[in-house]
Amino acid sequence: MSFDQTILKLIMDASLIVKVVMAILVLASLASWTLMLIKSSQLSKAQKKLEIFEDRFWSGISLNKLYSDLANRSDKDGMAAIFFNGYHEYARLNKGATPRHLPPTDTAHRAMRVAETREMDKLEQNLSFLATVGSTSPYIGLFGTVWGIMNSFISLSEMKQATLAVVAPGIAEALIATAIGLFAAIPAVIAYNRFSDKVDRIAVRYENFREEFTTLLERQAHIKKDAQ
Repeated sequence: MSFDQTILKLIMDASLIVKVVMAILVLASLASWTLMLIKSSQLSKAQKKLEIFEDRFWSGISLNKLYSDLANRSDKDGMAAIFFNGYHEYARLNKGATPRHLPPTDTAHRAMRVAETREMDKLEQNLSFLATVGSTSPYIGLFGTVWGIMNSFISLSEMKQATLAVVAPGIAEALIATAIGLFAAIPAVIAYNRFSDKVDRIAVRYENFREEFTTLLERQAHIKKDAQ
């Protein structure tokens, strides 16, 4: 009998509780791997869009032109959404259509902060699931192992003659639960740390852009005021 067949036989011969534990861990692993693929694609796209927008923003394009181009698009997200919301407030208040108690740049800064929070929430969504899988899977697997070993020793106590050959299969099938728990946990922890680092880096760039753009708007407001 091959190693793979032995593992499969041990799984099939495991007690119901251990099988349920294994099934939960396999489902958690499949869900986490699916989320990893989705999250990896999402963060890669966010990074690419960020760089494209940053290059265009600092290329010297007119802010009005950039704003009007984005106004015609329905897929504004990331840094583009932060810019659009901030400049929209700035332009609206500068028209004097509504009374204002705060400088337009302060209102624009607040609008950008709200947009930034919304964008960060999208990037951080479901990351906690990976953290949960990574932290709980080893303990769930350990529970299955303890339960399996406990059953093995209970069965052992009912036998007149106990040998290693009698106990070993029960212990082996119980230890598989711990192995599956680690298989589910390790990739989830690695992915969570990797994605968290990427999200933090994007967050820093969003924040830096928000502050730089606010400074640019303040400079523009001073120039306009001096011209008047």
